[in-house]
Amino acid sequence: MAAYKIVVDAMGGDYAPLSPVEGALIALERHPDLQIILAGREKEIRKALEGKTYDKDRLTVLHKEQVVENEEHNPAEAVRTKKDSSLMYGMKMVKEKEADGLVSAANTGAVLAGATLVAGRIRGVLRPALSVALPGRKGPVLLLDVGANVDSKPAYLVQFAQMTSIYCQRQLGIKKPRVGLLNVGVEPGKGNALTKEVYELLEKEPEIRFVGNVEAREVLEDAADVIVTDGFAGNILLKGLEGVARYMFSCLKEEMTKSLRNKIGALLLKPAMRNLKHKMDPSAVGGTPLLGIDGAVVKAHGNSNGEAFANAIEQCIRYLDSNVNQEIAECMARSKQRAREEKSVE
Repeated sequence: MAAYKIVVDAMGGDYAPLSPVEGALIALERHPDLQIILAGREKEIRKALEGKTYDKDRLTVLHKEQVVENEEHNPAEAVRTKKDSSLMYGMKMVKEKEADGLVSAANTGAVLAGATLVAGRIRGVLRPALSVALPGRKGPVLLLDVGANVDSKPAYLVQFAQMTSIYCQRQLGIKKPRVGLLNVGVEPGKGNALTKEVYELLEKEPEIRFVGNVEAREVLEDAADVIVTDGFAGNILLKGLEGVARYMFSCLKEEMTKSLRNKIGALLLKPAMRNLKHKMDPSAVGGTPLLGIDGAVVKAHGNSNGEAFANAIEQCIRYLDSNVNQEIAECMARSKQRAREEKSVE
């Protein structure tokens, strides 16, 4: 691993600054060459650091009084008016190469807007996207977009497929990831105007291995390695899966405590249930990088605890190691060249 310098938005998330600080300390223990800058209100950060042992040469505090709140009503306006906030200054550091990456659990819309307006997009990328790894039956399934772009054009989804295929290859080691399009049926003619047009475009796209439409009930059943959709449908699917998982665990817990026989059975099942819960726990992943941004920007979960924040920092390190952005830039250049050639033939 290279010696990276990562900015952590210490004021982002439900449990800031305690969770970001704790996560930073865990990450420093895991990576002896890592440097972390905790950006935010210094007094609060110092309080969270009280009694902790850490290398002061590798952990620094950058005072920023302004904070982009989790409940911002207009995230885009917040990033424009709070340019000296911990989040926005961290984006600026990434843009100016003063830091290699940024990790934040702040408002998703604000992170997206800040990354787009300040850090900037990779040349040729129309819109950045959020991808999340779902616990599939035979391994992780990458779903995107999960909320960054609720109104999408067909060209956006094609780029989502291209970018996530590269990310899947570099992060998961799958040489030719299967790309599916989330739809209401598997037949080519199914769906609304957006999915019908996207289907035709993905069929012709040489940069990906398109396997057709995938219904929501098949997303976790190894139908594809990558599932592409717009941010509106993707966010609904993601939150629906999270809700079902919580409901099922709640029901199981209730049933397992109803009688002595059930309690005995629960003891026997406890190791298996613990493994299943860990497999479905989003904190094990920690966060997800914004694909298409010219820099490593990782969005951590808003309710991240210290361990989850450490895992989000881990994601940022792996993203930097994988050189995904350069491959995305090269892919965008090839696509642009093909478009020119097709236009000249016409």
